[in-house]
Amino acid sequence: MKIRPLPNLVNSLALLILLSFSSVINASLVVNQTALINPKGEWLNHGRTYKEQRYSPLTDINKNNVNELDLAWSFKFDTARGMEATPILHDGVLYVSTGWSHVHAIDARSGDELWHYDAKVPKSQLAKTCCGPVNRGVAIWQKDNSSPLQIFFGSLDGRLIALDAKTGKENWSVQSTPTDGNYSITGAPRIVKDMVIIGNGGGELGVRGYITAYDVSSGEMRWRFYTVPGDRNKPQESEALKKALPTWSGEEWYKLGGGGGTVWDSIVFDPELDILYIGTGNGSPWNRDLRSPGGGDNLYLSSIWPSILIMGSIFGIIKQHPQIIGTILPLSK
Repeated sequence: MKIRPLPNLVNSLALLILLSFSSVINASLVVNQTALINPKGEWLNHGRTYKEQRYSPLTDINKNNVNELDLAWSFKFDTARGMEATPILHDGVLYVSTGWSHVHAIDARSGDELWHYDAKVPKSQLAKTCCGPVNRGVAIWQKDNSSPLQIFFGSLDGRLIALDAKTGKENWSVQSTPTDGNYSITGAPRIVKDMVIIGNGGGELGVRGYITAYDVSSGEMRWRFYTVPGDRNKPQESEALKKALPTWSGEEWYKLGGGGGTVWDSIVFDPELDILYIGTGNGSPWNRDLRSPGGGDNLYLSSIWPSILIMGSIFGIIKQHPQIIGTILPLSK
């Protein structure tokens, strides 16, 4: 882990704001479940709220004054690769991830960097990704006033990492994917109660999809749910996978491509129903004639658009699985 200033900055982030920007920054609050449900003027979830609608209720900037926006400051990141993250805003600080698993904390008023974390992902990891070393964002959580405020993110080489939000120092790190497979993590974690939820990618490169919940304080695994069955000659990990097994034909999907169905992003939590909605990606191998030569629905993956697994958030119990099936060349990531 390395925390350092940035001497050679290439890529830039520009924020356009009004002079009344101060109303955007709330007094410090505990970022717990209540705050994540109603973040008020802050941006505490990947899509701002659990609904992931990316809608802000702030009214300072509107159709009558949007033409008055001007550049307040800009910040350049030391990467020329793609940037796909949505920044988190809390207590006047922006937390944003960039390619190759870097995380930056930036003062939202001045644009000054507060800290920078480098996960030091080996460059060889790029061969295990379909679409570059991007990262889609971080998550934030604080149990109570006596607990540390933490930032969570997944690294390209499959680690889930918890950082101290004030210092950028690593609190804990767990390896969430096998190091000998073609797995990667590019998606943003989500916080559900006292758990960090994270998926992974690699469906294009022959892996078996799953989603995992970890304890926010310790990094201990709470549960893991595989989205497609494994070797039919071995016990399946859940009743849901026992149900899915007959929808796969042949014997080779788990050898040829792992089955796919990765949860590379698209995770939404409904706190009222206590249900987690996840999207699953394409099958592996992509070609269904190879993956499941006798046909079948190939639960629980989708061929074009992600199927939706509706899961109880505490134990990872599947409830429903709407699905789109039948094509050979999927379009999901």
